Amino acid sequence: MIVCIAEKPSVARDIADVLGARNRKDGYIEGNGYQVTWTFGHLCTLKEPHEYTPGWKSWSLGSLPIIPPRFGIKLIGNPTYEKQFHIIEGLMQQADEIINCGDAGQEGELIQRWVMQKAGARCPVKRLWISSLTEEAIREGFAKLKDQSEFQSLYEAGLSRAMGDWLLGMNATRLYTIKYGQNRQVLSIGRVQTPTLALIVNRQLEIENFKPEPYWELKTVYRETTFSATKGRFTSKEEGLEFLETVKQSDFVVTDVSAKKGVEYAPRLFDLTSLQVECNKKFAYSADETLKLIQSLYEKKVTTYPRVDTTFLSDDIYPKCPAILKGLRDYEVLTAPLDGAKLPKSKKVFDSSKVTDHHAIIPTGVYPQNLTDMERRVFDLIARRFIAVFYPDCKVSTTTVLGEVDKIEFKVTGKQILEPGWRVVFAKDQVEEKEGDEERVLPVFVKGESGPHVPDLNEKWTQPPKPYTEATLLRAMETAGKLVDNDELRDALKENGIGRPSTRAAIIETLFKRNYIRKEKKNLIATPTGVELIQLIHEELLKSAELTGIWEKKLREIEKKTYDARQFLEELKQMVSEIVTSVLSDNTNRRITIQEATTQVEEEKSKKEPKKRTRKPAAPKEKKQENDVEKTVAEETGTVATPAASETDSLVGQPCPVCGKGTIIKGKTAYGCSEWRSGCTFRKAFD
Repeated sequence: MIVCIAEKPSVARDIADVLGARNRKDGYIEGNGYQVTWTFGHLCTLKEPHEYTPGWKSWSLGSLPIIPPRFGIKLIGNPTYEKQFHIIEGLMQQADEIINCGDAGQEGELIQRWVMQKAGARCPVKRLWISSLTEEAIREGFAKLKDQSEFQSLYEAGLSRAMGDWLLGMNATRLYTIKYGQNRQVLSIGRVQTPTLALIVNRQLEIENFKPEPYWELKTVYRETTFSATKGRFTSKEEGLEFLETVKQSDFVVTDVSAKKGVEYAPRLFDLTSLQVECNKKFAYSADETLKLIQSLYEKKVTTYPRVDTTFLSDDIYPKCPAILKGLRDYEVLTAPLDGAKLPKSKKVFDSSKVTDHHAIIPTGVYPQNLTDMERRVFDLIARRFIAVFYPDCKVSTTTVLGEVDKIEFKVTGKQILEPGWRVVFAKDQVEEKEGDEERVLPVFVKGESGPHVPDLNEKWTQPPKPYTEATLLRAMETAGKLVDNDELRDALKENGIGRPSTRAAIIETLFKRNYIRKEKKNLIATPTGVELIQLIHEELLKSAELTGIWEKKLREIEKKTYDARQFLEELKQMVSEIVTSVLSDNTNRRITIQEATTQVEEEKSKKEPKKRTRKPAAPKEKKQENDVEKTVAEETGTVATPAASETDSLVGQPCPVCGKGTIIKGKTAYGCSEWRSGCTFRKAFD
């Protein structure tokens, strides 16, 4: 019997349908020589400290650093998971062959390998590697099964990441909690979480410490067109006034007119981060909301695998593109001009050298049905990007006009769209337009013409940097704090990004949950606790996005077999030991201000209900701290199971019964609507 193991029951059902397995059993589906079973995400996790050494159960500075001689895994303590694992274990013990059908990525590999190890699987193992859940993709994947050994480096990278995060999280969190936390709250420290918080805090401190300074700009209006002095800014008003008086005395003379034709290429296809950025800009969706929406679209078979960090397609996708376009029936007005024609194959879209495990996010060609409003918006972005890359380039003409008044030079630039090309695919509000003078169409100027003009000296003030939004923070995480607009440069910096596309949303959510950050409109603001925590940490290795980016690069190199996993772990052990020594030698009496966090649903409730007097909570006991930190580290490493909504809370993810737009989310004490910011009042207390 061949045992197939998927990551979710819904995926297992799709695979079973294709394989012809129809007989439903408890915890698996059987038929046609196959038994198809499933996990609920992680069933196993790394052991907790006291499971290695009983002395590590109590929190004490003397027990640090905690470094197990050999890491071990255990089942997550949950009756549903335990029952399912024993079903899987029984199937695997009797199997002739196992097919790992987990998500085709680092985390998916880790999840299934741990289950197979814990179950004591001994038979040969094959790997299903697919980028979409359509019937065609599943059939094609089973026709091209790979040997599990081909993915050993992927597993080693995932294992190194989990063990590294465990080492840093367990040690640094205990260390800072005991040393600085006033015994009132766990101070969560994480390899990616803390440098991400540092980005927000440092930006906030830049804004708070910013001292605006005045400057002056000399402009003049000639033929209803505003020209700017090429000299740039004046830091002295007196100097600016002197130039102003000079240009008032003479007419404006056009000294040069030049027009340069060029092209603008269609926007790149989406990777996960760029999709999250776009959804945050356009719809104010959080990174976590976008990830859940695109995951749902993937499971509904209408888009391809979402946890990707490339904007390119491999060459083998090109022959499938006409059929995908044909499947976009709601976009026939846009796809009709492409029908029957040979599609262009641009290197800016198709480049196998830029694709590793998975290609960019595109539609599958399956007609989307039963989508929520939020899912439809996300699908629309993906569909239009895909259509646009096959349209002609947008042709533009950029005109530059130079002028002069008494030897003082002025300049204006304007742009005219000659042929819109791909721009017709997008609604007006979906085409990113640059702001400023250079976007407008200029009147016709002739070299040598002259006439009166109206000069003016404008006083302006330097502006502080803008606070991070989720969109700009995601970009900063992707490039280890270096914000760049250029796509090629950003690609180069991705190697040193912090976190992975699939985990960045969870990291941001963790910062909210720990009450290290809060949101003001779209802006991310660090709380006093978050600011103090970063100011308290003197170890650059813990809070530098650049240094963390180097560790991320090494993890990617482990995956590519160009770096040794054992060396990575030894370096991390050394780093942890140095951090412990450094903090223990701090003789100051520094402490952190603790503020209690509230969920969004609770905040809405507090606005409507009168405040009640409550007792001051007692300091948490050691056992509570231990539970918190183990959960913290499990979340940081991604080794905590998140069951699908259907297995735990049947309400979560359902359409809101009040507004119909949002979906139901879970707070600490009640269910609420994802559109609560827009005024939806739905709330249902837990039973």
